[in-house]
Amino acid sequence: MQRRNFIAASASLAAVSTLSQQTHAATLLKGKAEHVISIWLGGGMGALDTFDPKRVGDPKEKVAGSYYESVETAVDGVRVCEHLKHLAPVMDRVTAVRTVNHKVIDEHAAATNFMHTGRPVSGTVVYPSLGSVIAHERGAAADGAPPYVLIGYPNVTRGPGFLGARDSYLYLTDTSQGPAGLSRPHSITPARQSRRESFLADLRNAQAPSDDARVREYEDAIDQSLKLSGPEFNRSFKLDSEPGDLRTRYGGEFGQRCLLARRLIERGVRFIEVSHNLNFLNGSGWDVHNGGILQQHALIQEMDTAVSTLIMDLEEKRMLDKTLILITTEFGRPPEFDSGGGRGHQGSAFSCVLAGGGLNHSGAYGETDELGKKIVSDPVSVADLFATIHAAVGVDYSKNLYDGDRPVPVTDMGQPIAKLFG
Repeated sequence: MQRRNFIAASASLAAVSTLSQQTHAATLLKGKAEHVISIWLGGGMGALDTFDPKRVGDPKEKVAGSYYESVETAVDGVRVCEHLKHLAPVMDRVTAVRTVNHKVIDEHAAATNFMHTGRPVSGTVVYPSLGSVIAHERGAAADGAPPYVLIGYPNVTRGPGFLGARDSYLYLTDTSQGPAGLSRPHSITPARQSRRESFLADLRNAQAPSDDARVREYEDAIDQSLKLSGPEFNRSFKLDSEPGDLRTRYGGEFGQRCLLARRLIERGVRFIEVSHNLNFLNGSGWDVHNGGILQQHALIQEMDTAVSTLIMDLEEKRMLDKTLILITTEFGRPPEFDSGGGRGHQGSAFSCVLAGGGLNHSGAYGETDELGKKIVSDPVSVADLFATIHAAVGVDYSKNLYDGDRPVPVTDMGQPIAKLFG
């Protein structure tokens, strides 16, 4: 009798556990995006001067407010800066999340780390970046492609943290050629390359398989490098194969990076970060203290041209619903002007932008006060933003990753913006 009762109780517990798992899975939000193109605006993009305009201020008279006039968009009641004239007509494919917030505003590096990992710097854990987590969970979308590419300068904040090198990025800074170190020297013919690969295979076969995870990881890296150095993947970097008028529409160097990002997702890359303004177009980047703000419009216009073209290019190729475009920055800027007419730092409310990805877009989400300093409704923590991105690309934002035996949640208790999945 006891045995019968035990079996019955065990079966009941198993049924409850299965039901609980099914219920949990059913409550998770899940989008249909397969790729992410993440555009990084280093320095701190001011929302008042881009995606959350307010009354126009006066830097000479120290009257707080936006630096530019605003224009209407394709979405009723949603306005953007006058220099976003190409994005304005396509804001129905976009959601400017106007109420992102955090408290890390004094130091650019710490805020950059926060906006890449979703957490403040820890003394005990090196957290993986957003790109590395998605690479870890989803992998590449096609054989022979890396899961994660960085078009910009490498940095630990973009890295895999405790996930390890396998989930790191491949990086490049020049769109005219592939990643450094992967291009085969001209002296190495295909025949010589084939002989070298055959020799490497013989060496491996002559050795007993290693149980050392580090050795296996190193061998995996070699295999991946061999795949990526081949002609098939490197054709992705032949931008001159694109129509000339399309390349012109994308604009200058930043636009060409966005075009390359589109070509890389076609090849099967899962996550791509594109850094804007590597050449400091306005002399200061998005960090517009003092006189840096005088040429801020050039940055805004360059971003506007490239991102609007990327949206329409993806849509024309029926890839927009499968590609989430993300625009992030380390913090925002306040409405007040500093002594030089520029702006300081603000973390109490700033804008990040989502486009495409099959989401239910409405032009803007969340409301700030009359000067964009305080959140009026629908605050979005960095963890919430990350949960939204994970959900959009089919990553379980509620699960744990593991730093050794230590469980680490994918997000820091973040919840997706449910309205975007309605």
